[in-house]
Amino acid sequence: MQYHKASIIGLERSKKAQLKLFDYTGYAMLTYTTKQDGNGFAPVGEEMLVAKMEREADAMLFLCDNDGYAKAQSKPLPKEKAEEAYKKMLNDGISEFKGQIKTVS
Repeated sequence: MQYHKASIIGLERSKKAQLKLFDYTGYAMLTYTTKQDGNGFAPVGEEMLVAKMEREADAMLFLCDNDGYAKAQSKPLPKEKAEEAYKKMLNDGISEFKGQIKTVS
């Protein structure tokens, strides 16, 4: 797929993820919209899987596709607040992503 087409589709998917994550964390940043596949570029997947990354006293939440590409991420949150939002997302039916998160560094 051409980059332009993949980025338009991916942007739409990532914006949906950003808005959904915002509902849980009060802040969400758009991250990946495209990824490379064997044929060139592809939009990030439609799936919304929640992932968590912890560092010292903080944690960040992500909404990823099946390949682990983060479409949206929270800002660093205190671990307790992140855990509360994470559990709520799981209870609301968002599946957990357990692999390696591909995010913007």
